[in-house]
Amino acid sequence: MRRITILFLCCVLLCGAVFGQSRRRARHFYSSAQENWHGWHKSEAYRKMLRSIKKEPHSPNAYSQLGEWYYTQQKFTEAAGIFRDASLNCPNGRIYFAMPFAKSLLGAGMPDSALKIINAHIGGKDAAGWNKLRDQSYFIQHAYRNMHAEWPVNLGPRINSKYPELFPVQTTDSSVLYFTRRVNNMDEDIFIVHSDSCGEWLRPDNMGTPPNTVCHEEGAFISADGHYLFFSRSDNRTDNGWAAGGFDLFMAYRIALDSEWTVPQTFGGTINSPAYEGMPCVSPDNRTLFFVSDRPGGYGGLDIWMSKFENSRWQLPVNAGPAVNTAGDETAPFIALDNKTLLFTSNGHPGMGGTDIFISKKIDDTTWGKAENAGYPINTAFNEQSAWITAGGKKLYFASDRQGPPGNYDIYETSVSRAMQPDPVSFFTGIIYDSLTSTPLNFAAIYLMNARTGDTIYTFQSNRGDGSFLMPLFMNIEYAMHTTHIGYLDVKDTFTFDRPYTYQPYVHNVAMLPDDYKEPIHDSLLATIHFDINKVELTNADVAAIVKGIDPFLLEKGYVLYVNAYTDNTGTPMLNEELSDKRAQQVAGVLVKLGVDESSITAKGWGEANAIAPNDTEDGQKKNRRVEIRLRR
Repeated sequence: MRRITILFLCCVLLCGAVFGQSRRRARHFYSSAQENWHGWHKSEAYRKMLRSIKKEPHSPNAYSQLGEWYYTQQKFTEAAGIFRDASLNCPNGRIYFAMPFAKSLLGAGMPDSALKIINAHIGGKDAAGWNKLRDQSYFIQHAYRNMHAEWPVNLGPRINSKYPELFPVQTTDSSVLYFTRRVNNMDEDIFIVHSDSCGEWLRPDNMGTPPNTVCHEEGAFISADGHYLFFSRSDNRTDNGWAAGGFDLFMAYRIALDSEWTVPQTFGGTINSPAYEGMPCVSPDNRTLFFVSDRPGGYGGLDIWMSKFENSRWQLPVNAGPAVNTAGDETAPFIALDNKTLLFTSNGHPGMGGTDIFISKKIDDTTWGKAENAGYPINTAFNEQSAWITAGGKKLYFASDRQGPPGNYDIYETSVSRAMQPDPVSFFTGIIYDSLTSTPLNFAAIYLMNARTGDTIYTFQSNRGDGSFLMPLFMNIEYAMHTTHIGYLDVKDTFTFDRPYTYQPYVHNVAMLPDDYKEPIHDSLLATIHFDINKVELTNADVAAIVKGIDPFLLEKGYVLYVNAYTDNTGTPMLNEELSDKRAQQVAGVLVKLGVDESSITAKGWGEANAIAPNDTEDGQKKNRRVEIRLRR
């Protein structure tokens, strides 16, 4: 009996030693796996964590860590397998690992299996979390049964590289593609690629300087007329490019489609703030700016904001509202050429997982309809973002990291479902020119209206370099067109855009006659005020000149004062128009204070129009930066 007792104690001690050694080995593998993970040796970290589980199969720590690693690296099937084993092997594992197991099953595309777990826990602890997972499961089931598009095609190694590519945008004729590449996973630059005669993409090139610099440049947007380039810039070096803020919006311009871009200029304090501002997009008439910001006043995280270009300046931004924005992040807005269909990226609306692409239709200028998920297979459990619909409305380009690893985006192409397609448009293009000399007329104001309702559809301006314009138009509408230019007779025209839809633009050139206006003796130039570069403030000498010019007429009645402000040609036309308008309003304000009836003053900024000297010298530019006060009786 004593011998049996001794043998039993020896067995117990031996087993304890074996179990203790196994636990020590498990902890060794666990610690070593952590070191490998933080040293970016992920494959070795996975292998050692599996060894730790094998050595100690009932301890939850290794299961939890490895499952988290798999999930964050979008290895959803592997994560589901780990959490399943943890549920079976660990004490109370079916409770502790239920939610990560269900999330991993959803990521792996198994909503039916996930629902079995979710339904068993509805009504218990963390009811809100389980309800959200149930809604996502139903959404994924519905998405799988109702595929809206062909399977997206990777654009291949000509466009995509080992680095992330995002924010694809095309010119109106679909011949040029712009996108952002995160070179060496550090510096974001804008790239450009042209198509060949067969429509295939050639090799992309870095756009160089301008617009790229040693800072981050991302999210380029090319205006419908091809003359403006909008993008965001920051010298910030964070992992995701925006976590520490510092991004601002910039704009560059070119006078012709084959000319060089100007040095980009910032939008200034009305749009940019100490918060993040990025991912700009502009409506087809260049009059509404969409961008992303986490400034105060939003719904949480990053929101989409809008600003109107009115009275020659960008107005204070307004939030796109709760139909678009959520407590999550909404990014990468794109307004289609119908000026109604808004695409954006969100992780706050119900979706497939990760970030998804959504569509909202405009109700009025400030209100948007309910956001609809673009559906499967455009959206997946991975991250999809920065969508762009071509001018014809048939193709969708977007970025996705579905081929991993997380954040290593490639650009994809797919068809556009009928529900996503914008209203069909064609293009109205032409040149404004002097009918006597055939020279292009830059900065002509073009007002396009619905002839039946009188509603203004577009307010446009002919291009600075060649007097051209381009506008997308809807079918089967009778349009009224009103064209004005300084020194020329107004031109009014009507036409019906009812021909069959085609990708070829409708060309309509506008010839304008000079009004042969000769300055009469009673139409007098009272004063000319000159300004330094980018300055709007009036000096005491400027005010004295205004007083001297208007003083003889203060007691008279029945005259009109024209306050016309002009700039040189540095910068972009849009910003110059805004700057000149501010100067005109400053001068008009002084006239009102002197007693001039406000209703008798017409103040307007004309930007670069009506230059009186060449802009190729500093002296000529200074002469052009002026405000003229003219009195007409």
